Amino acid sequence: MVDVRHQIHANPELSLKERATSELVAQMLAEWGYEVHRGLAGTGVVGTLKLGNGKRRVGIRADMDALPIHEETGLDYASRNPGVMHACGHDGHTAILLTAARHLARSREFDGTLHLIFQPAEERDCGADIMVKAGLFKMFPCDMVFALHNMPGARVGSFGFLSGCFMASSDTVHIVVKGKGGHGANPHRANDTVVAASHIVLALQTIVSRNVDPRDTAIITVGAIHGGEASNVIPGEVRLTLSVRAFDPAVREQLQQRIAEVAQGQAAALQCTAEVDYRLGCPATINDDAATRFARDIAVEWLGPECLMDGVRPVTGSEDFSFMLEAVPGCYFIVGNGVGETHATGGCMVHNPGYDFNDDLLPIAATYWVRLVERYLRADAV
Repeated sequence: MVDVRHQIHANPELSLKERATSELVAQMLAEWGYEVHRGLAGTGVVGTLKLGNGKRRVGIRADMDALPIHEETGLDYASRNPGVMHACGHDGHTAILLTAARHLARSREFDGTLHLIFQPAEERDCGADIMVKAGLFKMFPCDMVFALHNMPGARVGSFGFLSGCFMASSDTVHIVVKGKGGHGANPHRANDTVVAASHIVLALQTIVSRNVDPRDTAIITVGAIHGGEASNVIPGEVRLTLSVRAFDPAVREQLQQRIAEVAQGQAAALQCTAEVDYRLGCPATINDDAATRFARDIAVEWLGPECLMDGVRPVTGSEDFSFMLEAVPGCYFIVGNGVGETHATGGCMVHNPGYDFNDDLLPIAATYWVRLVERYLRADAV
C-alpha cells in the first residue's frame, strides 16, 4: 500500500480531473468485493460493503486531488506532472482508506453497511458540496460520517479531536471600485478610484475591530488589489479580492452584510461606486458532539490517552467536509504526520513544494479506520 501511495503521488491530478486516481480506486475496491459507484462530482467514487443484518450505516471520506504547485522534494516518486503536486497529503489520505478497505473486506468483522467516499476537488470547487447536491447521502445513507487530515509538526500517529467548530468558513469577495478616470496632474477633474479603494481596505478592518464581538473570530484579508498602469493616470476602475473567514455562522452573515455596506459607503464618500460580488464558499466545519466522543474513544481505547494532542483549538483554514457535516452528523479530526523538517519525517507544512506525506502514518491511520468501522458496526450495537 506504500507503493500505491507513491504511485498516486507520482501522478497527481487537479480538482475534478482525478481520472487516473479515481480509476485506480474503483478497480481496487471492485477487486476486493465492494459495490462501486462512479461519477458523483465527475470523478468521485463510493465503495459500499454490506455485511450481516445490521441496520447501522457509516461513511468514511478521503480526498483525492492535488495542488497547482511544482514539487521540489527530489523524491524517486516525485510528481511526473509538472506544476501539479500532492502537497497536502491527499495521496496519503486515499492510500489510508484503501488500506483499511482491503483489510475490512478480508476480515469481514462487522455487521451493517460501510460506505467509503473518495471525494474529488477538496482543494478547489468544493467537491463535497457537489457530491452532496448530487445525492450522495440519498443514494448512500449514513448515520455518521468521518474524515481525517494529516498534520505536519505533530507526533506521528497522535490524534487531535475537537467537538463543535473545528475549522472556519471561507468566502471570497470581489469588489470593483468605479469612478471617473483622468490625468494625474488634474485630480480635481476625476473621481480617484485608487484613493477610494485604499479607504475601503482600511475601513474593512474596522468591521473586525468594531462590529464583531471581540470574543468571536473573524478575518478579512485583502489578498489582491489591481488598478492603474501609469503614475500620471488616475484609473477609472480598481479591483479588490478578499478572503473572509469566521467560526460562527452568525458572524459569517454579519461579515457579508457589513463588507458590502462599508465598501459602498466608503466609495460613495469619495464620489465613486463599489460593486460587491460576495461568493459563499465552505461553511464552518462543525463536529457533532456524540460522533466526536465516539471517534476520540476509539483512539484512546486503542493507544491510550497519551495518543491525544494537547490543546487542540479551532483552525482558521477551511475544509469542504463541512458540507457533509451539514447533511450528516460526524467528525473531522487530525492525525500527526511528523515533527521533522524534511519529507522523511513528514514535518514540512502542507501546501509547500517540499512536503511529503509520512508513510509511517499509513498503517496507524488505516488501523484506526478499521477499529472505528468494526466498533460502529458491531453486531451488538444499538
